[in-house]
Amino acid sequence: MNKEFTYDVIVVGAGHAGCEAASAAARMGSRTLLITMDMNKIAQMSCNPAVGGIAKGQIVREIDALGGQMGIVTDRSAIQFRMLNQSKGAAMWSPRSQSDRKRFIEEWIKVLSHTENLFIWQDIVTSLIIKDNKVCGVRTMLGIEMEAQAVVLTNGTFLNGLMHCGKTQIPGGRTSEPASHGITEQLVELGFKSDRMKTGTPARIDARSIDFNGLIRQDGDNDWHQFSYLPTVHRVLKQMPCWITYTNPDTHEALRAGLADSPLFNGQIRSIGPRYCPSIETKIVTFADKEAHQIFLEPEGVDSNEYYVNGFSSSLPWQVQLAGLRTIKGLEHVVLYRPGYAIEYDFFDPTQLHHTLETKQIKNLFFAGQINGTTGYEEAAGQGLVAGVNAHINVHGGAPFTMSRDESYIGVLIDDLVNKGVDEPYRMFTSRAEYRILLRQDNADERLTKRSYEMGLADRERYDLLCKKQTDCSDFIGYLQSTTVHKSQIDTWLESIGSTALHEGCKLSDLILRPQVSIKTLAEVFPELKAKVKEFSDETVESCEIQVKYAGYIKRERMEAAKLQRLDQIRIPDTFNYEEVQSLSTEARQKLSRIRPTSIGEAQRIPGVSPNDISVLLVLMGR
Repeated sequence: MNKEFTYDVIVVGAGHAGCEAASAAARMGSRTLLITMDMNKIAQMSCNPAVGGIAKGQIVREIDALGGQMGIVTDRSAIQFRMLNQSKGAAMWSPRSQSDRKRFIEEWIKVLSHTENLFIWQDIVTSLIIKDNKVCGVRTMLGIEMEAQAVVLTNGTFLNGLMHCGKTQIPGGRTSEPASHGITEQLVELGFKSDRMKTGTPARIDARSIDFNGLIRQDGDNDWHQFSYLPTVHRVLKQMPCWITYTNPDTHEALRAGLADSPLFNGQIRSIGPRYCPSIETKIVTFADKEAHQIFLEPEGVDSNEYYVNGFSSSLPWQVQLAGLRTIKGLEHVVLYRPGYAIEYDFFDPTQLHHTLETKQIKNLFFAGQINGTTGYEEAAGQGLVAGVNAHINVHGGAPFTMSRDESYIGVLIDDLVNKGVDEPYRMFTSRAEYRILLRQDNADERLTKRSYEMGLADRERYDLLCKKQTDCSDFIGYLQSTTVHKSQIDTWLESIGSTALHEGCKLSDLILRPQVSIKTLAEVFPELKAKVKEFSDETVESCEIQVKYAGYIKRERMEAAKLQRLDQIRIPDTFNYEEVQSLSTEARQKLSRIRPTSIGEAQRIPGVSPNDISVLLVLMGR
């Protein structure tokens, strides 16, 4: 080994998972190397130029609460911010931001360049160095052997990547970037189970060829919301609108004419694609009765004419894509920058991982991101942070870092991957979490920052901000619970908003329980409350309102989560032989032997393991 290339942790791939993994490991004190094919495309937004969305936005807030960087980078590169689902309960609120694609990369490069202990190398990793079932480093295309005590693979769509546009097939992990070969083959030879997945992306078009007249304008929110909990981070770029249009029967007819040359329908692509984000050709076949599909035109940046056609992902021949686009209102004379394409790539069955994202077969080897069968920048970044933290811990010592299902969406994501595996690209939804009221976007710092600070990732600034927020919330909620509103002060206003009058005076906290009442509206008719609100930040006031309004639901979910935690605390020995337990079902014996859960709680969440199987295990564990 060349001592010039000796590290504690090596991270392979500088996408969203790789950047968070490398940043976390280095900031915790590991000498870390990030290897990327192209230093100019670090944290490239390969698909749409946006971060967050339903459940994904919660993940980004969790990353920020833990001391990760995605929220900060997103806020600094944002050109539109929206809080989705505000018409629903607070558990469903999800932040989403359009980013300037170029600025997003630049901000990540700044972060990495100013991170102590972090080094970057431009090259392609072709194999791992493994001795005695333990990873010891990597070999690169330049013929260099690099030594490390832990390696994190975040290869994205590059492992044997193959792009499709009509009948044209181009090896690559992303447009104009080569595929990576060698790692899959080596790991399969070592006994890892691998398969293929497919994803896709739409055409990029020239704004100068779009007729925006008649399209539906969609502006962002101009309030205080953002991803990062740090008050020093702000949106600084010009805010830009998105635009909405629709396909029509002429569009669908133009696309159907090219289906014979579609890789998805002529057998050219055989791998698993995302069910929840189908290509436009899949939409017109699967939903043949629908006459229109919504299309979002999203700007790529403040200084760019490039627009992303969200909802029109396609691998049809470019001529067919162009013909279809030109039937859509506003795009009659559209000019392409490049057509859409599909890409097939290798991934590894995530049931081969521990909850730390370390592989079960090879010590100190971690997988994060699309290599685990997930899709989305946010899911990748969350995994990357967990893998980077645990890679550092494996090298320097400490308790493994994992999160439970009632602690974070990232915990739900990893638990799903490890216990259930994937049969399609995994995307996070709020419906995957049993404890959505506990896992709100507003309280990620209260759930996670203290833990992260204690293990050395979140810094003192974050911890002090958390302590102040908790003190302020306690003070404000105490005020709401102790301050009485008299009937004469409020009845006229209550009737004006369609709420029933008071029988007698009540506490402010009781009024806020009413669906028609918010702290903001109540403050306009109750001057004492208005003066009190000014003492606290907008975020603190919002958090307090949610805690008061949903207190009963929060209490109930905490009780349910406590039951789950009790099962998670009943450990199953690593050496337990399920095959010898004939009272278990055959399916349970097979799945438990393959996945090897560490607790009864994990075993319960494996598909095919029945309540009767769990009862048998509880008896055998002496419970």
